[in-house]
Amino acid sequence: MFNKNHLLCAVSALLVCLSALAQTESYPPPAQVAADFRKILERPHADPKPSFQVTKTDSVIIEHGYIYSEADEKVPMLIYKPANTKGKLPAVIFLHGTGGKKDEARIKSILYRLTRRGMIGVAIDARFHGERIVGGAHGSKEYVEAVTRAWENTDKAHQTHPFLWDTSYDLWQVTDYLCTRPDVDTSRLGMGGISMGGIETWMAASADPRIKVAVPDIAVQSFKWSLEHDRWQGRVGTVKGAHEQAAKDLGDTAINQHNIKAVWDKLLPGITGEFDCPSMIRLFAPRPLLILSTENDGNNPLPGAQIAFASAQAAYGTANADKLKIDVAPKLGHTTPEYHVQMALDWFERWLAKK
Repeated sequence: MFNKNHLLCAVSALLVCLSALAQTESYPPPAQVAADFRKILERPHADPKPSFQVTKTDSVIIEHGYIYSEADEKVPMLIYKPANTKGKLPAVIFLHGTGGKKDEARIKSILYRLTRRGMIGVAIDARFHGERIVGGAHGSKEYVEAVTRAWENTDKAHQTHPFLWDTSYDLWQVTDYLCTRPDVDTSRLGMGGISMGGIETWMAASADPRIKVAVPDIAVQSFKWSLEHDRWQGRVGTVKGAHEQAAKDLGDTAINQHNIKAVWDKLLPGITGEFDCPSMIRLFAPRPLLILSTENDGNNPLPGAQIAFASAQAAYGTANADKLKIDVAPKLGHTTPEYHVQMALDWFERWLAKK
C-alpha cells in the first residue's frame, strides 16, 4: 500500500544525502565510537542487590523494586511479565521522557501490551525522576537542578552527567541484571523510549550489542545541526534552568549558541561530534531499528533528524534494508501518536517475540 509518510522519509533523506555523508565522513569508525562511549561512561562495578515485591493477577505478574547501578545509586524498576508462562521470554526496556516516570499510565500501558504479545516489559525511573527522589520527583524540577549542579561543579574528579548520560549508564547495568534472570532470553532483548527515553535508547543501546532491537521515538536528531542552525530552543528548553544559569555564569544576558555549547561540552562531551546521533545511529546496523519522528518536532527538528536518517540508511545499505524502518508523522509536533505506539509494539513482536 502506498504510504505518504514513507515517501516523505525517502525523499527527505535523498535531499540531505550529500550533507549527511559529508558529516559522517568525519566520524571515527563505529567500533571505535562504541569503545570510546563505553570508556567515557565507565564506572566501578557495583553489586546490583536486586529487591522486588511481586503482585500477581490473572494475566500479568508485576515486580516493583530496584537494583543498584553504582554503590550508592538505586535504580527503581517496574517489570511486567505474562502470567502462566514458562521458560525464557524476550524482554523490552521502555523509557519515559523528561519529567515522566516509570509508573505513568502511558508507560504501564506499554508494558502491559508487551506482555499480551508474549514479552516481558521493563521500565525504570531515569536519574532524578520518579522514585529516584525521596517522596517522588516533581516532574523535571529535580532533574534540572541536578543538571545545573553538574554544570557548576568544579571538581573534575567527581563530575556527574545527569543530562542523559548517567541514565544511559544505568541501562547497561539494568541489561546486566536482566541477563542474570532465569526467565529472560538474553538473545532477545529490546529497548525503546519516548523523547528523553528515546535519546537514552540510541545512546545506550547503540553501544551495547546485547540489545537486539531498538525503537527511539521523537528522539533522533543532530545536536550539531540544531546548534549551527539556531534550532536548539526545544532541546535546550527541556533543561532550560540549567542553561539560564550557564548563561549567567558566563556573563551572557541570554541563552545563546556559545553558552549552550559550553554546557554540552562539559556535560555531554562529544555530543556535537563523535557521540552525536548521526554517528551513534550507525552502530545499530544490522540490528533491527525503527526510528519514529514527527514533521514539526521542535525538540528534534526534521532537517537535523534527516541527517541521522541518511546516516542510518547508509549504514544498513540494501543488504539489511528490511531491518531499518523510519516513519515521520506529518503535521505533528513533539508528541507520540497512538499509531507510533502500535508500530513500536509490532516491531518488537516481529523481531523478538517470534522465533
